This record gives sequence, C-alpha cells and structure tokens, in this order.
Amino acid sequence: MVKIDSDRRPILVTGGNGQLATSLSNLGGERVCRVGRPEFDFDRPETIKTVVESHNPSAIINAAAWTAVDLAEKEIACADAANRDGPAVLAAICAERNIPFIHISTDYVFSGEKGSPYTETDTVSPETVYGRTKAEGEQRVIKADPKAIILRTSWVYSAHGKNFVRTMINAGAKNPALKVVGDQCGNPTCSDDLAEAILAILAMIWRDGWKDEYAGIYHACGTGEATWHELAVFALECASKYGQPMPEITAIHTEDWPTPAKRPPDSRMDNRKLARIFGIHMPDWHDSVSATVDTIFANKAS
Repeated sequence: MVKIDSDRRPILVTGGNGQLATSLSNLGGERVCRVGRPEFDFDRPETIKTVVESHNPSAIINAAAWTAVDLAEKEIACADAANRDGPAVLAAICAERNIPFIHISTDYVFSGEKGSPYTETDTVSPETVYGRTKAEGEQRVIKADPKAIILRTSWVYSAHGKNFVRTMINAGAKNPALKVVGDQCGNPTCSDDLAEAILAILAMIWRDGWKDEYAGIYHACGTGEATWHELAVFALECASKYGQPMPEITAIHTEDWPTPAKRPPDSRMDNRKLARIFGIHMPDWHDSVSATVDTIFANKAS
C-alpha cells in the first residue's frame, strides 16, 4: 500500500469499477473513494458537483471515460460528454477548490504514423472519434484548470476487469490456435503501475508543495514496446508455467481484423518527461505482465 500523507480527506477517483480505479483502491486503501454510475455520471453534469461536495476530497483522479472505441464512431454525443465536456467541468471544480486534479488520457490522440515514440510536444492528430474527444478533453481540462496533470497511457491491462491479457489467457485455455494482430505497436501498461505512479505524484505534491513545472501533459505507459501478437505470446508463455496449454499464435495484419475505428499502427510513447519531472520510471512491461499473470492464476487457485 502506498503511503501518501497525513490528510485523511479522501482521494476521489472517478471510473467506478474500472481497471485503474480498482488498482488505485487496492494500492491507496481506504483513503481512495471510487465513484461511478449512477451516483457520478458525466451524462448528468449536475451529479459532478454534488458528488465532489459530498466527499470533500483532497484530490481528484479522473479515470472515467468513454472507452468503447468502435461504438464511439456512432455514439458521438456520449463520447463528447464523457471524454471532453465532463472532464472540463471536473477540472474547473478542482481549480475552484485548489486541489490536485489528475486526468487520464490516451495514445489515441496520435495517428500512429510518426514512426518513432511520441513525446508530449508532438502535435496531436487523432483519427477516431474516441481520439478526437480525448484530445479535445485534454485542452479543455488545461483551460479549466491550468494546474491539472494529464497522463496519457496505452494498452492498459490488469489481473481484474476486461482487458487484452485476460482475454488472451481465457482464449488460450479454450483454443489450440489463435490469430492476433501483429502490425500494431505500442506500450503495454499495467494499471497497477499507472496507479502507483499517480499516487507517487500526489505524495510528492503534498510532501514538497506545488511546483508550476508539475502542470501539463505526461506520457505514462509501460517501458518497452510490443505488438499485440508479441504481448499475446508472452502472456500465454507466462500462463504455460501454470500448466495451461500453449496455443499456436499466428500474427495477422490489421486489415485481416477490420474494426469501425482505425487503430494507430504505432502509438509508442516516450516516458522521459515523467522521469525527469517526478523521478518516476515505469516498469518494463515484461515484468508487469509476468506479475499480472501470476496474480490471475493465484486468484483462480484461491
């Protein structure tokens, strides 16, 4: 459990039972208060202020978002409310109360065509509704609260919730052969690692006081790159240590697995600013996937 500070007011985490909110709760203990629908709902803006006032938090972490990437292409208004408009309202409330606000964003703000890891100074170029709403959300958050901290992350997985690693393990247990996209590249990120980084940032702010250099956008994703195929192979190799049969995993092209929303072909991000400003070094994804698989099988055995 991460030690934060002596202030016992709660850290309010939106996103209810999502992966990151769950990890924050596991690491932050009773100090973390998770809220979600129907109590807290960006589609009902009046609930935002009500929830904040009722909890009187010492900080707010916005892990709530419309993350159904393909459905966002049709449900544009819902994606706008969850990813752009709602976070701006929350940021304004934090600015008014003068409390830290950490907002989670995504690699989808980039097209994935750069050919090398993106830095925070690269111009955003989203090619999906989801990516556009998240990019616009970043700007509205910064405008509403110039002291906001925005963390872009990617390919989030954990031992809980719905995610790629758990899906591959379940599929590998049932199928002798799998096909996985092998021409998209990114940074797999464990939600526990991201939660650890977030709580460390808050601890630093409360220990050392606010510094203007803290404000702004950061990349916070697993260290090291992978394709979806490479991630699947490694996760299932880890699962094989527990006696699960290792399926044959064939790499396929993106066009062989069409989706309504275009995926960034290369959304790798550079974490060096996070390390430079906060001294936080995100773990290598291999180590974190291995630990996650260990937890998955430990949970199965219990």
